[in-house]
Amino acid sequence: MKHFFYFFLAVLMFGCKSKNITVSDSLNEFLPQNTDIKYQGRGVLQKDGTYALVGSAASISISFLGETCVVNLKSTQDQNCYVAVELDGEYLGRFLVAKQIKPYSFKAKSDQKEHVFKIFKATEATTGAVVFSSVNVQELLPIASEDKKYIEFIGDSITCGALADDSDIPCDEGQYTDHHNAYLAYGPRVAELLNVDYTLSSVSGMGMYRNWNDENIEEPIMPDVYKNLSLNRDASQKYKFIKQPDLVSICLGTNDLSGGDGIKERLPFNPEKYTQNYINFIKMLYVHYPNTKIALLNSPMVAGENNEVLLACLENVKNHFSNKDIFIFEFNELYVTGCSYHPSIKEHQEMANKLMPFYNKILNN
Repeated sequence: MKHFFYFFLAVLMFGCKSKNITVSDSLNEFLPQNTDIKYQGRGVLQKDGTYALVGSAASISISFLGETCVVNLKSTQDQNCYVAVELDGEYLGRFLVAKQIKPYSFKAKSDQKEHVFKIFKATEATTGAVVFSSVNVQELLPIASEDKKYIEFIGDSITCGALADDSDIPCDEGQYTDHHNAYLAYGPRVAELLNVDYTLSSVSGMGMYRNWNDENIEEPIMPDVYKNLSLNRDASQKYKFIKQPDLVSICLGTNDLSGGDGIKERLPFNPEKYTQNYINFIKMLYVHYPNTKIALLNSPMVAGENNEVLLACLENVKNHFSNKDIFIFEFNELYVTGCSYHPSIKEHQEMANKLMPFYNKILNN
């Protein structure tokens, strides 16, 4: 009941109509394959004509005339799945997506003639896809294309924006995904500061050679799933390496260094295995992105001796590719005031502010 309350409150605050909405005759329906609708991130146009937002912060951008924009969405799994919404550059909040196609209506506050509406998948690939079936607006407009730089962010729960958002539901309540907000994670925040395009390729709990509570025995690690669209073992849909990133930013190591849950057997951290897996992963990236620059990030959740070990491993990885543009960034303080010792929304913005000059220098050299 509490999830319904927060969703209903969002409806009242941001102009979403009720689930029994009737689309006005003055609005026209446009389907996902319309070339004036723009997509970003891990997603796919499906055989039935719908579009699936798969990865964290995968997005839809729509420019339209009139006051109202109605998008028809559903989620594909039982766990709570959210979208973050932006209208004319204003963040309107997160919205829980129903398990069957429902219309979600938003009304522009400004009196400007043209409006830009954006939806971002706030939860990660493991929550299933957000399916977009159509949009109803008075008139759909083309979005002016810009030749922007492009960053791909590879990581774990930190990059997903997991456990960052307790604005609707307290940390000790609800489901794990109730505190996700990929839109406000450090990647999208720094991309906005730099005015660049981006993709998040991230999964909670994953590491480079082992996961939070698994030695790569029962669960796949990032190198196992990266080339699959949904970042899991399902290889039926491969990720299409169409757009070449100017920069690939990798933040993996928090889970490799984790002690697990303290119940399941956990081996000591193996720096040699971590380093070799990292090197092999970057070799694979260069096959798909031969000219990209690469940034290696330490963890904003790791300090002390573990951080020293992690940085030493990253230096060894960098040194292996002595003829490539590989850079290391060190978070020199912890960002852990969100839920379950993760970065909060405020801290994600602070991380983005710290990363901005680092990325900017790489992109413009």
